[in-house]
Amino acid sequence: MTAHDEAAVFWERLYASRSGGGGRANPLLVETAEPLRPGLALDLGCGAGGDTLWLAQRGWRVAAVDISGTAVDRVQARARELGVGARVTGERHDLTTSFPGGSFDLVSAQYLHTPFAFPRGRVLRAAAQALRPGGLLLVVDHGSIAPWSWNQDPDTHFPTPDEVAADLALDPAGWTVVRADTPRRRATGPAGETATVTDNVLLVRRGR
Repeated sequence: MTAHDEAAVFWERLYASRSGGGGRANPLLVETAEPLRPGLALDLGCGAGGDTLWLAQRGWRVAAVDISGTAVDRVQARARELGVGARVTGERHDLTTSFPGGSFDLVSAQYLHTPFAFPRGRVLRAAAQALRPGGLLLVVDHGSIAPWSWNQDPDTHFPTPDEVAADLALDPAGWTVVRADTPRRRATGPAGETATVTDNVLLVRRGR
């Protein structure tokens, strides 16, 4: 089994073990997108689909992308149940080998972490390149380990927003860092447990 196969099996088993689709939208996505005029969004690593569905219910057209076919299928099914199926396009991609086509007003990469080798810098650069003029790339990473996280390694290094920006190596003449900070918040896990967590946030706008 190749590394790509192992990653696909890992995430497929994870989402197959969970019931239903949907879930809560990530608060930093809500904070960023709420004041925006709806357009075309790309949800990288859509997972349970909370962000995709929140955007679609507010008039966005969303390309929901995940390595797990189960995750993608469930998000599309839930979108149809909510009456926004026409606004959601599901695409299965292993982002190490393929990237969705098109251009977007908003690209959201929420907690795009994996225990497998993953060319994050290359993927996020592709996401920045996929922005339309004036479009936003929102990258939200874990800055701490929650009790419910699949990763409980205390030695994990979470890239800071400045490190992520440096890895993107975007031309400042074409892209502007709008936000780079590490807010803390009270989060709720899948079983209802709560903990204070840190998010590493990078928001980049493409020039007009």
